[in-house]
Amino acid sequence: MKLKYYLSGLFMTVSSSLFAASELPNIVLINADDLGYGDLSCYGATKLQTPNIDKLAEQGTRFTDAHSPSAVCSPSRYGLLTGNYPTRINLWGPTTGFSPLTIKTDQVNMASLLKKAGYSTAIIGKWHLGLGEGKTNYNETPVVPGPNDIGFDYSYVIPSANSVPPFIFMENGTVVGHDPKDPIKNGGKVWAKPLPGKGAGRIGGGKKAHELYDDFQIGNQFVALSTEWINAQNEKPYFLYLATSHIHHPFTPDPRFDGTSECGKYGDFTHELDWMVGEVVKAVEAAKEKNGRETLIIFTSDNGGMLNHEGQKAWEMGHKLNGELQGFKFGVWEGGHRVPMIVKWTGNVPAGRESHNLVSQIDFLATFAEIVGQELPEELDSVSQLKEIKGEVDKPIREDLIVLSNSSNHVSIRTKKWLYIPARDTGGFVQPWGQHAVGGVRVFPHTGQHNNDVVKGSYKKDAPKAQLYDLENDLSQTKNVINEFPEIAKQLHEKVEAHKAEIPKTKKIGWIADKGGKKK
Repeated sequence: MKLKYYLSGLFMTVSSSLFAASELPNIVLINADDLGYGDLSCYGATKLQTPNIDKLAEQGTRFTDAHSPSAVCSPSRYGLLTGNYPTRINLWGPTTGFSPLTIKTDQVNMASLLKKAGYSTAIIGKWHLGLGEGKTNYNETPVVPGPNDIGFDYSYVIPSANSVPPFIFMENGTVVGHDPKDPIKNGGKVWAKPLPGKGAGRIGGGKKAHELYDDFQIGNQFVALSTEWINAQNEKPYFLYLATSHIHHPFTPDPRFDGTSECGKYGDFTHELDWMVGEVVKAVEAAKEKNGRETLIIFTSDNGGMLNHEGQKAWEMGHKLNGELQGFKFGVWEGGHRVPMIVKWTGNVPAGRESHNLVSQIDFLATFAEIVGQELPEELDSVSQLKEIKGEVDKPIREDLIVLSNSSNHVSIRTKKWLYIPARDTGGFVQPWGQHAVGGVRVFPHTGQHNNDVVKGSYKKDAPKAQLYDLENDLSQTKNVINEFPEIAKQLHEKVEAHKAEIPKTKKIGWIADKGGKKK
């Protein structure tokens, strides 16, 4: 049975803009990395302060029920850019630094859509969606296909995460500092000691390219590149996708941010992120006179906070990464995918407003399409939230949302106030406290979190095999009410099964899946 039958309202075609060409806004989308729901002072954090991001919230709308397409980095970024659930290509876990491009070059996405509408487009920051065809060869010039082949006029990216090889920058598909006489190798002898906090060191070869990659200066570098690109824009509308490596591990803030928070490196790195946002917003405002347009600014995160080593230290210092939400990155509990989302657009988005309606980052594509008057293929999961961000609706435009984790066993669904999970636990990392990435019920004795199905970090013998939560009355997911509302659970289970039936029977993409957070 078609998913459209179940998830009505998620398919749309847009054909005319609400704005004259001269009134089309610039769009700046800032997508933070691993920033949790409780990691901003405007979302309740007290052990760190984020005045620049808080100011965005004061000048725009702050969303309290916004979700990333997945609780995992690469699938989340795929969904954000394409307007489709990552399950549509069987993408579950992070891609490696040597994975092929996951977005087809003829596939509609934010960059191609806006470029077609006359926008200048750029991506600066973390890519993490694969490059090239087959195993990536960084010694090709340029490495294709990549961001420039799906609609970005300019790209300056780190290929993967800041914690995995190859630890280089790429500009328009070419390795910055590439030396044909010293090719980059996948593996081999590490030529230099790992930087503090970076256990992986550097892969063999490409010494010059690696020397240009300084973990502690990435924030400064991305800000400089972003402001330079913004300043170079003239009358045309522009789209900047700034995907920060903050606050993904390793935590390597510029030294001037060291010790500025009350929750260790975790908070210090968040402080640098806040500074980055402030600098980019200042550049947008300074360039307004030359560009002559208002700018739609969106700030959000690719998934929830991760309880890694620094995250655990921050927790012990009194900082709760995801606020009152249960769960962390990689898992399907709310803390894994409910994320900060702030939208500012002077004259169109109400200032100082809070929205409690259900929204998803996969909806950005359809929203942008309605703004610029571009048609979309009918079968996308994206739905325009333009009326929502403009404060013109009371009820949610989206009633149902598939929520995804690292595990295909935990394909789940949000609908109105309900969260249904067809399995136990969270579907993400389940290592014990003290390991690099922890989560699940076994950390409850350390975090102080609790659930009526769990005792001392283990499930009761008679605990249900699935989970249902009333988030309106129990946002922290302390009580599984599936035995009290079996009919609701049955209806939602059918919707989950309908979605799973449409997942292609191809090999799963991503280096971890269905292994409880462990590598295959």
